[in-house]
Amino acid sequence: MKKKGLGRGLSALLSDSEEDKLETEVTDAHLASAAATAAGTPNLNEIPVGEIEVNPFQPRQHFDPTALQELAESIKVHGIIQPITVRRLAPQQYQLISGERRFQASKLAGLETIPAYIRTANDQQMLEMALIENIQRENLNPIEIALSYQRLISECNLKQEELGDRVGKNRSTVTNYLRLLKLPPEIQIALRDQQVSMGHARAIVSMEQPDQQLYLFQKMIAEDLSVRKVEELARQIGTKSPKDAAVKETAPANREIVNLQTQLSSHFGTKVRVNSDGKTGEIKIPFFSVEDLNRILDIIKIG
Repeated sequence: MKKKGLGRGLSALLSDSEEDKLETEVTDAHLASAAATAAGTPNLNEIPVGEIEVNPFQPRQHFDPTALQELAESIKVHGIIQPITVRRLAPQQYQLISGERRFQASKLAGLETIPAYIRTANDQQMLEMALIENIQRENLNPIEIALSYQRLISECNLKQEELGDRVGKNRSTVTNYLRLLKLPPEIQIALRDQQVSMGHARAIVSMEQPDQQLYLFQKMIAEDLSVRKVEELARQIGTKSPKDAAVKETAPANREIVNLQTQLSSHFGTKVRVNSDGKTGEIKIPFFSVEDLNRILDIIKIG
């Protein structure tokens, strides 16, 4: 199945969030909603661990080794609390649908068999169930949820209304998560690392210009602004237009100019423009308030 790219810098966002020290499980009721399109009734069986192969559609590719070992120790004491889910490929051959951590930890714990629900599912249903189980985990951050929503839409050919039905959310909630993927990578990483709340992010994404988003983000972090204050500033900034907004800008002459623009934009926290005809040119550093101007002046040690 062909995967679609989700944007520059987003591979950094797929790092594993901190795993709970005890087993983190979705309930069977949650998983049943994920498998609504799968045919047949699940049967609970004890399946030899050696007859199960991993899920090629597993949304998360990295599992923290320490957390996995801790889960294995928990399984040795308490056993498997929530069965895994598999599909039968052939007699004595199964493929994991969900429960990758439980499966890997069970092998570490030395279990010979593992309780499993057997479902009937094709490849698309496999991916859908794995993604939805991932979404319904309590410890996912908003960016991980948004990325899973995007995969369900692009790889499972779901519309937003259908996606909402699958995950038990209304369309506006799904849309709000998907909009987070339009934020600059720096803000997405902060949201992933819980430096920014969902409310802050929704206020920032209401502005269309990345330089405005970055400015408000940096101001919010520096001044520890409330969600209400960020919403107010977003409305104020959104009504302003830079003086040169209507001026047609000269395209960068070469790759060096493009790289310089990127470096300066990152340094000043705003979208810097470098225009050059190869001999002369200009550097434009926009600001959106007196405070923003003073911030820039501090960076370049003026004032």
